[in-house]
Amino acid sequence: MVGMKDQRIGVVGLGRMGANMARRLKDCGYQVTVVFDVVDEVAAALGTEIGAKVATSLADVTAGAEVILTVVTDDAAMRGIFTADGLLQGAEGRVFVNCATVSPAVHEEVAGLCRAAGAEAIEACMASSITQAREGTLYLMVAGEESAWLRVEPMLRDLSKSLRYIGATGSAAKVKALVNMVMNINTAALAEGLGLGAAMGLDLAMLSEVFSQTGANSRVLETDGADMIAREHDCYFSAAHAAKDSGIANALAREAGVAVPLSDATEEQYRRLISLGRGELDKSAVAELTFPGRAQ
Repeated sequence: MVGMKDQRIGVVGLGRMGANMARRLKDCGYQVTVVFDVVDEVAAALGTEIGAKVATSLADVTAGAEVILTVVTDDAAMRGIFTADGLLQGAEGRVFVNCATVSPAVHEEVAGLCRAAGAEAIEACMASSITQAREGTLYLMVAGEESAWLRVEPMLRDLSKSLRYIGATGSAAKVKALVNMVMNINTAALAEGLGLGAAMGLDLAMLSEVFSQTGANSRVLETDGADMIAREHDCYFSAAHAAKDSGIANALAREAGVAVPLSDATEEQYRRLISLGRGELDKSAVAELTFPGRAQ
């Protein structure tokens, strides 16, 4: 039986997450043979670094790999790569592992296209960030056909510290949407709490410590609190992605007939950051809208 490390792997989408996942797989002894990105310079740099061929087309990726990871930006980008003259050209027997946060409906659409082309697709939704991608400590939520999941399970375990098989296609994307919905709400709420504390002249180090020991504690306090106070917004998860992901969750809520006013307000905050030209800052930059004296 051919093992995972005997199979050729391609990676499409070489941003912060995709590039570091490719590096991690290379470090673990996998054959990362081909890479592709819409920015030629990005693909060339990573290809040289890890010794992979730089594909000149999406069809080149499919021709050069049995397993293809995709990490693209949004629904439109996902649809754009799974076309008859793109990744689906000559796709029979391939497994596509789709890691981007896109809507559940798009995951279902892509899975159907792959089946029609004789290929398989699973979603491997990530609830982690850049450091975890590089270190292989991602939290992954997987959904899709069990046969495809079992085929790539060893590789996904080398990318993650925790792996959860959710179920049918689209289900992991639904869970991921809720994860990011709650995370984004928590981030916006922390920005308001710290911002109000600053306006009242409270010591923010003291306030953060009290938050950490009470019901105000959250994972976001640990990851974003100090950055909000120091105005350090180096990007690990961008405000633009936060807006997109809250939007996915809010669309699901509308379909389900459930009111989510906190999530709606959070999406509006992140869209405001985008309108101010700050969409590529980290999501912690939402504090720029709540702290007194900061540029609006």
